[in-house]
Amino acid sequence: MIDGWIMNAVEIEEAVSQLAGAPFDSEEFPFAFLEAFGNKQTTLKKLRSGSSNQSDLGGVLQRNHIHLQVCPEGEVTATLTALRESGATRRYKAKFILATDGKSFEAENLVDGETIACDYPKFHDYFGFFLALAGITTVKQIRENAFDIKATGRLNRLYVELLKENPDWDGDDRREEMNHFMARLIFCFFAEDTNIFHSDGLFTATVQQMSDALNTHEVLSELF
Repeated sequence: MIDGWIMNAVEIEEAVSQLAGAPFDSEEFPFAFLEAFGNKQTTLKKLRSGSSNQSDLGGVLQRNHIHLQVCPEGEVTATLTALRESGATRRYKAKFILATDGKSFEAENLVDGETIACDYPKFHDYFGFFLALAGITTVKQIRENAFDIKATGRLNRLYVELLKENPDWDGDDRREEMNHFMARLIFCFFAEDTNIFHSDGLFTATVQQMSDALNTHEVLSELF
């Protein structure tokens, strides 16, 4: 069961990272945020139309989940306070409140009182804070390994791209080599993070310095 939760967390992290890196759209943000945490289009359509949106502040309130609002620049903290004091937040049992102006990002878990505040482009680092929105209740374990989950997502995308460009690598005769290659990459990234290489980012920096789009495979072969 935990493997399924982790894979769901990887997908959520990727979606949240894409949202954080895209140009900020004040009208679309609430729905894009909810979609990143697994809400279906039918659910989002009802929220857009107002038929299931319970907000009393002009934001978006999903019953039993979250009350979020995009606000004018510089009013994030005041908006979060208004969300916290909102009668609808209490009435419809929102577990989270979130306010952003596209520059700053603030949120609170109303169940345990935990808060986050960061620059908007960095909110993807806190995807674990909101995992309960996706029905993932093993939040503590996953949040403690948030960077591992990010790494898993990046390596998964690399794996997919490598097979897309080299479909024959997925065959029985090459699968062991492919797995060995991925294991070496994982070790090198781990060694960077734990300073086994005794230098900050040595593996990544070496690949970037010595290779281009045409000879990366030769550089990696020499390193390995």
